[in-house]
Amino acid sequence: MDRATEREQARGADRTPPARGNDNRHGHDSGQGSGSGSGSGSGSRPGSGSGSDSSSGSRPGPGPGPGSGPGSGSGSGSGSGSGSGLGSGSGSRSGSGSGSGSGSDSGSSSAPDPGSGSTPTSAPTPISTFSPRAGFLGLRRALTLCRLAASALVRSFAITSAITLVGPGLGLAPRAMGGVRGLCDRQRALAHDWSGVDVPGPVGPLPPAPQGASGVLARYRWVMGNPQNRREFVWVLVDPIVGAFLAFLPIAFVLSGLWGVFLAFFGVQLSHEWGDGLWYEFIPIQGPTTAALAGVLGALQLPLALWVAPWAVRRHALYVRAMLAPSESEMLASRVEHLAATRSDAVDTQAAELRRIERDLHDGAQARLVAMGMTLNAAEYLLDSNPEAVRALLVEARESSSKALVELRDLVRGIHPPVLADRGLADAVRSLALVCPVPTEVAVDLPGRPDMPVESAAYFAVSEVLANVAKHSGAERAAIDLRYDHGVLRIAVTDWGHGGADVACGTGLRGIQRRLATFDGVLAVHSPAGGPTTVTMELPCALSSPKTTSF
Repeated sequence: MDRATEREQARGADRTPPARGNDNRHGHDSGQGSGSGSGSGSGSRPGSGSGSDSSSGSRPGPGPGPGSGPGSGSGSGSGSGSGSGLGSGSGSRSGSGSGSGSGSDSGSSSAPDPGSGSTPTSAPTPISTFSPRAGFLGLRRALTLCRLAASALVRSFAITSAITLVGPGLGLAPRAMGGVRGLCDRQRALAHDWSGVDVPGPVGPLPPAPQGASGVLARYRWVMGNPQNRREFVWVLVDPIVGAFLAFLPIAFVLSGLWGVFLAFFGVQLSHEWGDGLWYEFIPIQGPTTAALAGVLGALQLPLALWVAPWAVRRHALYVRAMLAPSESEMLASRVEHLAATRSDAVDTQAAELRRIERDLHDGAQARLVAMGMTLNAAEYLLDSNPEAVRALLVEARESSSKALVELRDLVRGIHPPVLADRGLADAVRSLALVCPVPTEVAVDLPGRPDMPVESAAYFAVSEVLANVAKHSGAERAAIDLRYDHGVLRIAVTDWGHGGADVACGTGLRGIQRRLATFDGVLAVHSPAGGPTTVTMELPCALSSPKTTSF
């Protein structure tokens, strides 16, 4: 095969997408070629040759490296390839895809292919198929659920004691109920992460304490009067029994199996020492035969425990959803209440924005335009008598018009920035980072543009967060991560300041929360003392085409 044909094949291979798989190779070789699949062999080829291997997909990849010497080689699979060059060596390659290319390689290496698609996951994945690994993972999760059941037992004692203790007002009941809700939230999160079972969270915060409520009866009514409180109170009383049983079941199989294996070796001796006989389930340990039967039965229970563990974790998640999920009527009522509150906030925000625009126009551009009119009027009277004074007045009027124009532009940017309309949210956020006093890095993964109202809300939310970073955090650097994932626009703003930010302690973050709530968005703040502070905003939305201009 001539050089022109080889170069044409190399160009065609360079346009093929990367494949998935691993590549392990050893040896030295040089040459160019194209082929498909995976195979193994050793040897060298003079001039041109063909081989065979098997795979699926296609990938560009580096060819074998430089070498010298003749030899012979063999391969197996299906496919074809051709190449030219001289080389010797041995190597093996496994993977899927067809690839071509040329290059050099020496020594040995083993690395995952970039197209393998194995990326680190931030959350545990549900167990979907049975395997020994899944069984051991289920056992570890069952142990965690057992510990949470023990915590539920402690919380049940705490809430019942807080209700029955004598004291003014509601006493410790709200605090104890807050601890129960935190434990319920942990169970909801584990049910989603471990079993893929979505358990809706509470439809609202803990209800406020009624005025003048005091005594045991008032506390009981406060707990049982709210449906969500009532579910969580019943759950914390039941979980130490039902939840602990489901979580401990695979662990009981493990303990029983280990006890049976132990009795296979020491059961006869223990039976003689105890005198009254020893039983393993339905088998009396009376001699080596019955001890061996106990060992066999115990050994069979160990793989049974690995099979039961994922099932028990799944059933525990379904039990949590049955106990804690709010009813459809409650969710609908909460949705109506949320929409009414966000509509009221949107109306109030719009009215406040109109008042701000009116105030800025009245105190800024309007005042300068009035002053410019008075200056021009004075210039008209002095035009014949004092031309030099007229020149100075005209200069003053020109400066006033320039300042008025700047203020009008600033006002327009405050309503809807031109960069947001023309370039989209990604470039608008980058422009905010450029003008922020704190050096800010921006990472964007946004394949399209949200609707204009969502873009505007997200832009002004990021602007407000960066203003808070510059004023209050004392940070020397910040970072913005903007991405779209599964129908949700997520924006995370992180600063490495002194921390301590709290939504309840400032109007700025509460204003952002109200702005996002209009679009069913949420705001989460993680700000431990000493930092760093991470403000995460999520807005459910759909993306349009990745248009960058408004023309």
